[in-house]
Amino acid sequence: MSKISAINIGISEKDRKKIAAGLGRMLADTYTLYLKTHNFHWNVTGPMFQTLHLMFMAQYTETWNAVDLVAERIRTLGYPAPGSYKEFASLTSIKESSGVPGAKEMIKQLVEGQEAVARTAREVLPIAEKAGDQPTVDLLSARMEVHEKNAWMLRSLLEE
Repeated sequence: MSKISAINIGISEKDRKKIAAGLGRMLADTYTLYLKTHNFHWNVTGPMFQTLHLMFMAQYTETWNAVDLVAERIRTLGYPAPGSYKEFASLTSIKESSGVPGAKEMIKQLVEGQEAVARTAREVLPIAEKAGDQPTVDLLSARMEVHEKNAWMLRSLLEE
C-alpha cells in the first residue's frame, strides 16, 4: 500500500489528486502574483508613488501569507506542493513582466494577475465541492474574495 493511499480523510485518492493538481496551479498563480506585486512595490515611481507603494505592500504581504495556506492544503491532501520557479512558470496563468513598466501599466498587470488567481480558484472550486472537500472550498472562496476585491481596488485607480 502506498503512502498516499493510506490517507483516509473521506476524499478518494483520485479526487485528492485532482484537487491537489488544481491547488498546484493556484499556488503557482499566487506565488507569481506575489513576486510581481513585490517587484512593482520596489520599482513604482511617479505621482501615485506613495499610494501604490503602500497598496502594493499590503497586497504582497497578504498574498505571501496565502502561499503557505495553499501549499499546506496540498500537503494535507497527501501531495507535494510545487515550489520552484521552474514549476511555477509551467503552472501559472499569469504573464511575467519584463523591464519596469510605468505605474498605470503596473496597475493594469496587477488587475490581470488578481483576476487570474480568482479565475483559477473558481475553476478548482467545483472539483473540491464535488468531492465534499469543504476545507478546500473554504480556502478557495476566501481567496476569490480577496483577489476580486484587490482587482476592484486596483481597477478603481485607473478610472479618470
